[in-house]
Amino acid sequence: MGDGALSVWERSSTARVTPSARPRKLAKVPFVELADGRLQGVVSSGSDIGRVYVSSVEAGTYAFACSTNNNRPCGGARGWFCNHIGALIGEAVLQYGVERVARYLKVEVPGEGADAGAVTHAMTSTRPPQGDSSAAAQVFSRFLRHLAYLELAPTTAPLPEMQWFPTTRAVA
Repeated sequence: MGDGALSVWERSSTARVTPSARPRKLAKVPFVELADGRLQGVVSSGSDIGRVYVSSVEAGTYAFACSTNNNRPCGGARGWFCNHIGALIGEAVLQYGVERVARYLKVEVPGEGADAGAVTHAMTSTRPPQGDSSAAAQVFSRFLRHLAYLELAPTTAPLPEMQWFPTTRAVA
């Protein structure tokens, strides 16, 4: 069985990536993901270039958390969404589209013309509780992992740490 029998997907060492709904700038929110039942990501500080915040909003309950990468609580997230969470929601809508973000977070937004502001308003109108920031370390660790991959030179060769599964031609 030669390489001709394998699809392009099977021959590549990269995973399929959903293209952004619209282009976004990575300076303010360099990392955003819909994972683990939350919208979560890393947001740059507006006042200190060396500080970032790990923010999240839980799907369904909209419980929110925001803390620095050193696990210090965000001063703005005291009973309501802080600016970091607002920026995270805005960038998630740019990255994934308003429909996908609303569906993932289980938010009912009005039909046509819905945007990040409508999603944020729908969640804040329920007066969500402040959640715990125990997942911040995992989110920040994933962000650092993504940064490490950006430093690698482009290649089509397999990456050893990405080889979790045997090849399709492996003999047991």
